[in-house]
Amino acid sequence: MNERILVIDDDETFSAVLTRALLRRGLAAEAATDGQSALAKARAGRYDRVVLDLNLAGSSGLALIEPLLKLNPACRIVVLTGYASIATAVDAVKLGAAQYLAKPVEVDAILAAFDAGQRPNIDEALVSEPLSVDRLEWEHIQRILRQYEGNISATARALKMHRRTLQRKLSKRPARS
Repeated sequence: MNERILVIDDDETFSAVLTRALLRRGLAAEAATDGQSALAKARAGRYDRVVLDLNLAGSSGLALIEPLLKLNPACRIVVLTGYASIATAVDAVKLGAAQYLAKPVEVDAILAAFDAGQRPNIDEALVSEPLSVDRLEWEHIQRILRQYEGNISATARALKMHRRTLQRKLSKRPARS
């Protein structure tokens, strides 16, 4: 297989482990730990597949989807996140991601996501069951936060919530459905 894979994740340990696992499977894989170095690598060499973390040191990995696809329109991008939400999944797919998977995820599942049909898909775990009240609250907060482009103060005002309360809610892992 001659396809090249770029792993973009700010967690250096996760990135290194995933890159080594891909290399052991005979794939040409490289890692980048931030958006700037990822785009520099993408400009220097053509990548056919990209594993992209949603949260890159506090900034959104979604901002990299369009530039990566401009450099190689045939590139397949799988977005990974430890804080999955339907709002960000929809945004990722709208921007051109092939798949959106919630961490933890196995290497085989990532490779299968690349090879899945051409129709974008959202991890079934995100939408297969009715959501709990806590999960619905998390989804609503994520949608409003995205609407205000990550601005915590503006989001808190829109939700009629104290900023510190919102920050505490955002620091917790999302509730399982």
